[in-house]
Amino acid sequence: MSQFDDREKAAENQFSHNKELEFKAGARRNKLLGQWAAGLMGLEGDAVDAYARQVIESDFEETGDDDVYRKVKADLDEKGVDQSEHQVRRQMEDLLVTAMEQIKSEI
Repeated sequence: MSQFDDREKAAENQFSHNKELEFKAGARRNKLLGQWAAGLMGLEGDAVDAYARQVIESDFEETGDDDVYRKVKADLDEKGVDQSEHQVRRQMEDLLVTAMEQIKSEI
């Protein structure tokens, strides 16, 4: 029975670790996305960091990435920056890969 308990505990630990990595990578991706969008909108200095924080916070509105996409796309549209849905979503995908690589290299 002890061996089964050990396997179960290991699986729970792995699941918890993976969820933590997903959360950190998502938050890092949102920060990078905010910085990317801020650059496109012509923001500089502290305004870039402030906007990146807004993008991170937008992810807490609902489950999934649609809340982040809607915020960034609406802000880009408002500033007259021409980025299609595909371009923004592709950037989100690419930056998630970048964020995961960064998080893994820090461990």
